[in-house]
Amino acid sequence: MNKESVGIVETKYFHIEEPIDLDGGEVLENVSVAYETYGELNKEKSNAILICHALTGDAHAAGWHEGDKKPGWWEIVIGPGKALDTEKYFIICSNVLGGCKGTTGPSSLNPKTKKEYGLDFPVITIGDMVKVQKKLVDSFGINQLSAIIGGSMGGMQVLEWMVSYPEMMKKAIPIATAAMSSPQQIAFNAVGRQSIFSDPHWKGGNYYESGVIPRNGLSIARMIAHITYLSDESMDIKFGRGLQDKDEISYDFSVDFQVESYLKHQGEAFVKRFDANSYLYITKAVDLFDLSINDSLIDGLKDVEAKVLVLSVDSDWLYPTEQSADIVTALNANNVDVSFSEIKSNYGHDAFLLEKGQLNYLLANFLSENVVEDLMMENIATIKANANVQDAAKLMLEKHVTHIPVVTDENKLIGIVTSWDLSKSIATNSNHLTDIMTTTVKYCNAGDTIEEIARKMRKFDISCLPVVDEDMVVLGLITTDQISNLLS
Repeated sequence: MNKESVGIVETKYFHIEEPIDLDGGEVLENVSVAYETYGELNKEKSNAILICHALTGDAHAAGWHEGDKKPGWWEIVIGPGKALDTEKYFIICSNVLGGCKGTTGPSSLNPKTKKEYGLDFPVITIGDMVKVQKKLVDSFGINQLSAIIGGSMGGMQVLEWMVSYPEMMKKAIPIATAAMSSPQQIAFNAVGRQSIFSDPHWKGGNYYESGVIPRNGLSIARMIAHITYLSDESMDIKFGRGLQDKDEISYDFSVDFQVESYLKHQGEAFVKRFDANSYLYITKAVDLFDLSINDSLIDGLKDVEAKVLVLSVDSDWLYPTEQSADIVTALNANNVDVSFSEIKSNYGHDAFLLEKGQLNYLLANFLSENVVEDLMMENIATIKANANVQDAAKLMLEKHVTHIPVVTDENKLIGIVTSWDLSKSIATNSNHLTDIMTTTVKYCNAGDTIEEIARKMRKFDISCLPVVDEDMVVLGLITTDQISNLLS
């Protein structure tokens, strides 16, 4: 453990009192959610970030559980001084509905039968997972999340949040994901499920009482999936055609190659921590995911309000960059504030869990990018052009300001008067505001970035800018002092 870690953490549990209406038409009662939090929720409850985990992840995204040999699955970006800085943000991560790491799923006890659900558990969707997450977020009294972030299936949850609860987040970052599962993605999941079905120990999903799990079927499913998480280049670098614990090929069906041994180990390790039925339900939810409406992703994303950063991985062939580009195109068509970056890596799909440097850089830059709207003063003093200099001087003294926008009856900007202009009025013996006010006014918009505005102010050597909308209606003011305070 180091000083950049959140330290020892524990998983908590939230019990949802009301039933959950599922997309498939069924109702699920007595749902429990396993979750972890890192950092402190501020008084305004405005600094919360929700992290959504991938297919076989869990709520333990960062820190260490007592006795663990390794930290949470996204330790590389969560913690003091990292992109998801726990000294600044309140981080929430929960296990998804249908999972097997504390949240209600097929291995949970059915309150009606007092036995594990098994296949009596209803089929769920990504939308259902998000409904449960929304209940958890609401329990903290949070009205709007600062951001929602997730990769792979976690990215699907981010996209679902953007569509289902568009006002619930300021920013959203879907990583290495898709707005709908492709036939190839569905095919890999289908083969994985078939390997579980074909294991005689699966017993139609009712293997809990026997104490014997469908180990072989689940192990093979994991091996198949794990191949899709890697790139050809990463496998070549890691294994090549190296032999495993032997100097020459054995000419039988034992394990010859290092890559065979690696996949076998991955499968065997996976069955120790994951439930086979959960794997069936969660992969099915991924297959069903499709945000398009009438085959149009543009229509599907029409209600998005968040500022979005879409990230892909150049070597990811499971969720290739083309699918991220489709999301960006649809968001652009809806005039959403969206940006895109491609992570350069030979790791393949798993790069979103491994590329520490690029992830911290991209996430930190996007999250810290303040816009004028975040900082500007609202409900400011304004004055009409037919006022006199004395009126302006009194208003400045009363409001303790040095800049006052001059506006029309419709509050549209036509000029600005400053304390310097008042000095000029004395020198020129002018009493009419129109004689001294500046009419060639520099201004900005609420969506402009602070970096852009700071450059503009330096270029023209000005200390204050009116903020206007597209019709030139005055919304507020932003000053160099505010920007300096933010940067410091």
